[in-house]
Amino acid sequence: MAHSIQPADLRFFSVLAGAGSLSAAARELGVTTPAVSKHLALMESRLAAPLVNRTTRRMSLTPEGELYLEQARRILGQIDEMEQLLGAAKAEPTGLLRVNATLGFGRSHVAPLISRFVRRHPQVEVQLQLSVNPPPLADDAFDVCIRFGAPPDARVIARRLAPNRRLLCASPAYLARRGMPRTPRDLVRHNCIGIRQGEEAYGVWRLASGRGRHAATETVKIRGNLTTNDGEIAVNWALDGHGILMRAEWDIERYLRNGRLVQVLPQYDTPDADIYAVYPQRHQMAVRVRALVDFAAQTLAPKG
Repeated sequence: MAHSIQPADLRFFSVLAGAGSLSAAARELGVTTPAVSKHLALMESRLAAPLVNRTTRRMSLTPEGELYLEQARRILGQIDEMEQLLGAAKAEPTGLLRVNATLGFGRSHVAPLISRFVRRHPQVEVQLQLSVNPPPLADDAFDVCIRFGAPPDARVIARRLAPNRRLLCASPAYLARRGMPRTPRDLVRHNCIGIRQGEEAYGVWRLASGRGRHAATETVKIRGNLTTNDGEIAVNWALDGHGILMRAEWDIERYLRNGRLVQVLPQYDTPDADIYAVYPQRHQMAVRVRALVDFAAQTLAPKG
């Protein structure tokens, strides 16, 4: 009796789901649209379950199709990992690499980094997805996540790529109009730009001073008339003179250098936001994962 699932079906269905339509999948597979339709019909017949809802303009996956896709991509990833492990001596990265990064940092730093990486390793296929928050650590949708801060989870590997501080800043025009804060308490009288990101408490800034037994942390509940979940927007609002912002040094260093932003309360420390590459333990031997993480560490390392 013929098996319900054929090995060739897995990659076919992964391509089909990613393409979004039968005709687009046909172009990617180098076959005709009727051939794609026939292959899909044979799969559904063997499984005795519909995988795709077809309409005249587009298609969508059925619940059975979503389950099939999830398992197919997991199996394909395991096959790629086996090939990587068996061919590790070649030290040439190949295969699919799914990367996640935050919106602003992903656009400004990770995307250019990946452009240079695939030019050096053209046999690697990279899928980059940007999101406001890091995906759940138990999610199997990504191979490498580049994020701020180490995750509190021993089930993943977190490699520190570069140091990164959060700094308070504002435009010279705003400070000329409202004055320069001298202590953290002064911030409550200022318009502060809020960012809703990650799992940190919104609207609360923590500033530390001193060292050792003299160390002290002050918590400030900020107020302001502008809030966003996009860091780039928040930086632009600060540049426009709307208020004081706490943002990662990577995002504002060029504006601090050219004077468009001025650091506020530089004598106080704010929580670190070091840059990490995070990936499941099962990927630590995959050549393509190691290659990207090594390349990112080299690229993002402080210069000089």
